[in-house]
Amino acid sequence: MQDFLSFWANLPWWGWILIFLTIVAVMDIFFNRKHTIIHNFPVVGHLRYFLESFGPELRQYIVANNREELPFNRRERGWIYASAKNMNNYEGFGTDQDIYSTHYIFINNAMLPFKLPQGHPNIKNSGFVPSAKVMGAWNKRKRPYRPASVINVSAMSYGSLSAKAIESLNEGCKLSGAYHNTGEGGFSPYHARGADVVFQIGTGYFGVRDDKGNFSMDRLVRLVTENPQIRAIELKLSQGAKPGKGGVLPASKISREISEIRGVPMGKDVVSPPYHSTFDDIESMVEFVESIANATGLPTGIKSAVGQPKDWEILAQIMHEKGYGPDFIAIDGGEGGTGAAPPSFADHVSLPWIYAFTDVYKIFQKFKLTDRIVFVASGKLGFPANAAMAFALGADIINVGREAMLSIGCIQAQSCHTNTCPSGVATQNKWLQAGIDVKDKAMRTNFYFVKFRKELLQISHACGYEHPCQFNTDDVDINLSDKNLAKTLAITFSYHKDEVNFDSVRQFLDCPHLGGNLNLKNLRITEDAIN
Repeated sequence: MQDFLSFWANLPWWGWILIFLTIVAVMDIFFNRKHTIIHNFPVVGHLRYFLESFGPELRQYIVANNREELPFNRRERGWIYASAKNMNNYEGFGTDQDIYSTHYIFINNAMLPFKLPQGHPNIKNSGFVPSAKVMGAWNKRKRPYRPASVINVSAMSYGSLSAKAIESLNEGCKLSGAYHNTGEGGFSPYHARGADVVFQIGTGYFGVRDDKGNFSMDRLVRLVTENPQIRAIELKLSQGAKPGKGGVLPASKISREISEIRGVPMGKDVVSPPYHSTFDDIESMVEFVESIANATGLPTGIKSAVGQPKDWEILAQIMHEKGYGPDFIAIDGGEGGTGAAPPSFADHVSLPWIYAFTDVYKIFQKFKLTDRIVFVASGKLGFPANAAMAFALGADIINVGREAMLSIGCIQAQSCHTNTCPSGVATQNKWLQAGIDVKDKAMRTNFYFVKFRKELLQISHACGYEHPCQFNTDDVDINLSDKNLAKTLAITFSYHKDEVNFDSVRQFLDCPHLGGNLNLKNLRITEDAIN
């Protein structure tokens, strides 16, 4: 017995390792029933699964080149990070893009750029770019709204994102003059940090539902009355990541606070239905939109991904005949990704933004309705050149989702649906959220928006325009196939954008109540900091 104990006491370190590996090998061969690789290659087979566990991070930071990774490559993320940190976001030695690739866009600059006249507001604040159109102007809503920024935060719910992430985005929007879309998860205290808010109503009616889960107009009116920073209502029909499929908030993400805000029980997944219970067809949907606008006095619009054009023909026909309808329409591209979805939906259901938007715009142009509607565009448009292309096609406002997440520290870990987001942006885990400094991230959001608008405005000036709404479909070329080479957007999509009344923007400076919580003083301070 003493010799046995002495043997183990004097066993060298490599002996312990050898014994451990032998035990692992025996377990792998005789007791493993799940993994063929581990059974056939005991011990070393574990290395395969270990490497697979951090394969995405390995490719993201080491293997993939600057322009290769999706959904946002390293160069795109780098531009957002540098802009948000108020650092140098330029690149040297020319472009490394394949400028001959299909769908590559070229913006046609003028021989002589636009020259700002003396006293122009962009001389003091080169990041000030308000919307050219007013939401609710045509339908004469009681509280029309002109967004003070053409770039704003897209719909992302509290629950999907963390409390600190929502708070950071809202305070950043306040600083930059952008609005903040709540997403379908209801209006939380973190949306009440001073920014203008677009309140989204989804199929679950979270935040405005009665005890049975049905929509309650009384609760909506009370919410709008108690929170004057809510400037518009958006009815979500579908989103680009998963059109025709309801949202899912895992039970692991539902805190007591989220349960109370949404009006849902704790301990089980919250599943939104793919359809609305308040209407059954497009005509009754229009009437529902009108009833919300009349009850709240706010501009009311819809958000949708695009598939079958006949539905949009019906909507345009109804609006043409009745003389009313949505004040704004948000077109979400199939490349959207702020909602987790099955790959079959994320990859194949609904059209990409450029196809979706041009199909819809042409329909409303045919019915002479483009001047009545504020067109909101979303779907990987969070970069100045992409935004210029969107304005050339007819967009009036750009909403950004994932790009805004990147500005507050998202590292594209793609674990939003697992509640394990390492950056604390898309998780309800208190420990992971603890690393978010709200004041710092709010300033980063602010810098991202201001630098975005500044660069978009510089592109507009380079093309001879004062405001991006003046872009038209002849101002941008897009690469087609090798045979067709590059053609203008007008030729490619067979229409010319209708002219936008830019003169109304100048009146905005004399009517600040249309712009909500815009603080020009804060914007000037921000711009001085950037310059």
